[in-house]
Amino acid sequence: MKKLVVYESIHHGNTEKIGKVVAECLNADLVKADDVNINIINDYDLIGFGSGIYYGKFHKNIVELIDKLPTLSGKKAFTFSTSGQGKNKYNNIIEQKLKEKGFEVVGNFACKGYDTFGPFKIFGGIAKGRPNNEDFQNAKEFAQDLFVK
Repeated sequence: MKKLVVYESIHHGNTEKIGKVVAECLNADLVKADDVNINIINDYDLIGFGSGIYYGKFHKNIVELIDKLPTLSGKKAFTFSTSGQGKNKYNNIIEQKLKEKGFEVVGNFACKGYDTFGPFKIFGGIAKGRPNNEDFQNAKEFAQDLFVK
């Protein structure tokens, strides 16, 4: 099974850190969204899509990449995100988009990440020190659970 982890990580590298843990655990290729060659997506059986959360949404580069994808069948996908609040619900829109493209969504991971985006900058940010070792361990366990799905 060939695996790919696609991510967008802008401000503090939170999502990239989680993406690296997941990719290493899955023995997957790790690529930033802008560097994905859309013509090779069909070569992968399992694809993860990850992003920091910006005003409750995935980064536009991930959204635009998914919008450009052809409808595929027999492919599995998962989502992951980092945000000041670390809520799974931020992944829902991307999961729906992936399902519309024919993916079977097999997992969803979210954790807190240091956030100084928008109004949080005024207060010095939220979720300082995150993701932390516990978050990395949770990401690793999430990735290991993907093998049984």
